[in-house]
Amino acid sequence: MSGFRQSFAWWAFTAGREVDGPAFLAQMAAAGAQGVEMAPEDLWPAARDAGLALVTLTGHQPLEIGFNDRANHLKLQDKVRASIALAQTHGVEKVIVFSGDRKGRADAEGIANTVEGLAPLAQQAEAAGVMLLLELLNSKVDHPDQQCDHTAWGAQVVEQVNSPALRLLYDAYHMQLMEGDLLRTIRANLPLIGHIHTGGAPGRRDLDDRQEIHWPAVAGLLRHLGYEGWVGHEFIPRDDPVGALRQAMDHFGGPRA
Repeated sequence: MSGFRQSFAWWAFTAGREVDGPAFLAQMAAAGAQGVEMAPEDLWPAARDAGLALVTLTGHQPLEIGFNDRANHLKLQDKVRASIALAQTHGVEKVIVFSGDRKGRADAEGIANTVEGLAPLAQQAEAAGVMLLLELLNSKVDHPDQQCDHTAWGAQVVEQVNSPALRLLYDAYHMQLMEGDLLRTIRANLPLIGHIHTGGAPGRRDLDDRQEIHWPAVAGLLRHLGYEGWVGHEFIPRDDPVGALRQAMDHFGGPRA
């Protein structure tokens, strides 16, 4: 049995669908999900009732405005502090943060600014028992100009902040588009990774034979390395979302609820 648990991203599995929130959460839990990510706050009690952990929330928006610009720090820090407090109060495990768009900024400057902006927040998060996740995003298709678009960039931020409360959100969909080489990159950076997202590449659809990532190999590496964090499925199903989640979870062979 694997040491990691599996969750699903609310926004992705409900995109373009009319769902009854509590009933849908119960269905996804029955399918084997152990947690839900980025669920609307008013559904948190229903998620708990279904036996789902509250895994992530988004710490600030829009994600184009981030910590790589010092002019944003005060406003963003206030937002993220409030998100950390909300997470602590309601038992949400992790808060997602973003670099922001590059806007011509050199990598070294963007990294230094992001470190400066996140370091005090990491201290607060550690004291609150909450983890901050710096998400890796692709700048090729979905998030043009996002600066944290390669693993090495985000890894430098995490290493320089040097806090157990800041880790990378390694989104395999985004990183397949930007750099590929997923297995070697995960192996090299696993101590810096606090969360993993899936999604079929290209297209962010089901984890099936219509996309190019070999998910059983990713799952096997995570088991071999003893990864004990969350694997969050963040793709938009073509058809039945419950069936799509079951198929995705089967690739990872995790324990079923």
